[in-house]
Amino acid sequence: MATASPSRIRKVIAASLVGTTIEWYDFFLYGSAAALVFNKLFFPTEDELTGTLLAFLTYAIGFVARPLGGLVFGHYGDRLGRKRLLVISLLMMGGATFLIGLLPSYAVLGAAAPLLLTLLRLVQGFALGGEWGGAVLLVSEHGDPRRRGFWASWPQAGAPGGNLLATGVLALLAAVQPEDAFLAWGWRIAFLLSGVLVLIGLWVRLSVAESPLFQQAVANVETAPKAPILDVFRHHWRDVLVAIGARLAENISYYVITAFVLVYGTTTVGLPRGTVLNAVLIGSAVHFVTIPLWGALSDRLGRRPVYLIGAAGIGVWAFAFFPLIDTTSFALTTLAVTVGLLFHGAMYGPQAAFFSELFGTRMRYSGVSVGYQLASIVAGALAPLIAVALLDAYGGSLPISLYVAAAALLTMVAVFAAKETRQRDLAAVAPTSGDAEAVLSAPKEA
Repeated sequence: MATASPSRIRKVIAASLVGTTIEWYDFFLYGSAAALVFNKLFFPTEDELTGTLLAFLTYAIGFVARPLGGLVFGHYGDRLGRKRLLVISLLMMGGATFLIGLLPSYAVLGAAAPLLLTLLRLVQGFALGGEWGGAVLLVSEHGDPRRRGFWASWPQAGAPGGNLLATGVLALLAAVQPEDAFLAWGWRIAFLLSGVLVLIGLWVRLSVAESPLFQQAVANVETAPKAPILDVFRHHWRDVLVAIGARLAENISYYVITAFVLVYGTTTVGLPRGTVLNAVLIGSAVHFVTIPLWGALSDRLGRRPVYLIGAAGIGVWAFAFFPLIDTTSFALTTLAVTVGLLFHGAMYGPQAAFFSELFGTRMRYSGVSVGYQLASIVAGALAPLIAVALLDAYGGSLPISLYVAAAALLTMVAVFAAKETRQRDLAAVAPTSGDAEAVLSAPKEA
C-alpha cells in the first residue's frame, strides 16, 4: 500500500480528531450533567444519591445503544466506505445533543421529560457506536505502517479532548453563574453549543478523501462480504473477545475517574463542584497531550507491552485514587485524576492501531466497532452505576478500588492472550483469521 503524503495524513488526522472530539463532547456532556444537573431536574427525589443513580441509568442506556450503532455503521461502513458513515454519525449526535438543550424539565412535562431524555440518549449512543470505528480506521488505513500507533492515537485523543471541552464549558458556566441560574437554564448553553460545533466538524470531515485501503478492497469484488458482521463472528471471534477483554480496565477506569468522581467528590467528600470539575479539566488536558505519546511508544515497543503498563498501573493506582481525594486537597485530587488518566492513556493510545490490526479490510469497520462497543455495555455503561451502588452499600471507596483492580486483571489476561500486531500490514491481514501466520509484516524500522 502506498503511504499517504504527510500533508494528506495530517488533514485526515485533523478531520478525525475534530469530528471525534465533537462527538465525545456531546456524549461526555451528558455524563457530567447526569452527575450535576439531571438528578435534580429530571429525576427529583428526596434522596440525592437515588436521583443520581436514576440519572446514571439513562447515562448507561447510551452505552447499550452503542453496539447496535456499531453493527449498523460497521455493516454499511464496510460496504459503502468510512467517510459517508462518519458524516451521518456526526449529524445524529449533534442533533440529539442540541435537542437535550431544549428539553423541558420534569417540573414542566412530568414523566415525559425523563422518557424524552432517555430517547435522545439512545440516539447519542447509536451515533457514537458508529463514530469510533470509522474515525480510527480512516487514519489507520491512510498512515505509514511504521507509525500507525502514533497516527491512529490522534482520534483517541478526541475522547479527552471532548471531555476537556465538556468539563471546561460546564466549569465556566458554573463559575460565572449562581447555582440556581445554572440549574434553571445555564447548563443548556453547553448542549446548544453542540449545534455550532457540528457545523464546524461537518465542514472539516467533508474535506477528506475515503480510505485508500477501502477503495483498493472495493475494487476487488471477490473480497466483498454480504454480511461483514457474520464473517467477523465466524472468523474473528477470538479477536472480538480480545478486544472486549482489553477494553474492560480501560473503559471502567475512565468513567470512574471522570464521571463517578464528580459524585464521589461532591456528595461524599464534600468538595465544591468547581474543585472536582477543575481537577478533571487539568487531568483531561494532560491526557489529551500524552495519548499520542503512548501511541508512538507502542510503535517502538509493541502494542501489548504498552497496554500492559496501563492495565497494571491503573489496577494499583485504584487504591491510591480515593484516599487522595479524601484529603479534600485540590492539588492531591488533581494528582489522583491526572495519574489515573495517564495510566488509562497507556491503554487508550495504542488501542486504535491494536484493534485495527486484528481484522481484514472488508470486515474491519464491523470488527473494531463490535469488539469496542460490546465491551462498553459491561464496562463503561455499568461503571458509574456499580460505583454508586458500592458506595451506597458499603459507605466507603475500597470496594470500588477492588472493582477497578479486578477489571485490570481481566484486561491483562486478555492482552497476554493476544499476539503482537505491531508489524502487521493492514492490506495483508488474512480475511479469515486475524491470527493467521500468513499476515505480512510492515517494513522494519532502521
